[in-house]
Amino acid sequence: MNPGSGALEVTDLTKVYQMGETVAVHALRGVSFRVDEGELVAVMGPSGSGKSTIMNVLGCLDRPSSGSYRIDGQEVATLDDTALAVVRNKRIGFVFQSFNLLPRTSAVQNVELPLVYNRGGLSARARRTRAASALETVGLGDRLDHKPNELSGGQQQRVAIARALVNNPTIILADEPTGNLDSIASAEIMAIFQRLNREQNITIVFVTHEPDIAAHTRRILRMRDGRLVADERVAQPVIADPDRARAVSQQEEIAGGSHSAMPALVAGGVA
Repeated sequence: MNPGSGALEVTDLTKVYQMGETVAVHALRGVSFRVDEGELVAVMGPSGSGKSTIMNVLGCLDRPSSGSYRIDGQEVATLDDTALAVVRNKRIGFVFQSFNLLPRTSAVQNVELPLVYNRGGLSARARRTRAASALETVGLGDRLDHKPNELSGGQQQRVAIARALVNNPTIILADEPTGNLDSIASAEIMAIFQRLNREQNITIVFVTHEPDIAAHTRRILRMRDGRLVADERVAQPVIADPDRARAVSQQEEIAGGSHSAMPALVAGGVA
């Protein structure tokens, strides 16, 4: 494996949470898989299956109880907190369902945040330049100074993706990145992920409970009861098409508008 290539490998990972003195919750039960450089992978499973736990371990946000976790051949399961923080900051970008943006801070300032904690010592001008470039990558070059409440949900998630990109990671981990978005914004987000994966060879792993979103990937890992129960290759990944999603949404609006408006007025409390 080449240094910084973005390959992940877990072997016999377990994670046990102790609830009080007598109750032990086995969140992971001997999970093993490998994600090669440049893969685009979805992790699926019902609530309590262990998918969020495995993502926390992959992101160095939680430690396994036992087993091995390697990034590009480097064992990280046993690194101390300082070393884990360096791995998180330098090699992994995170995208969350709830965006996690600072509400009173502009888009460009939100994207700059990882650079502030980076020991590279970039000047304020250099940080802004890099953050602005990341926002341009996700199509928000004209929204640098907009605050989150001035952006749509899809635009806020694009800011979050730009923030994940600003340190030039080899890996992006996303937890339900389209969970709070409508179909159009979801298609836009998946188009960005596919482009980053295709053009920049970034390894992307994300959790989703939506089969139509997982269909955009080339591989699906299915979890149940803390175990990996299936590892499926997607023969023909769906190509994300925001324009098509927009057209479908408009057709649905037109079809819905053919009904009488009176019931909607009554339901909305205008009767």
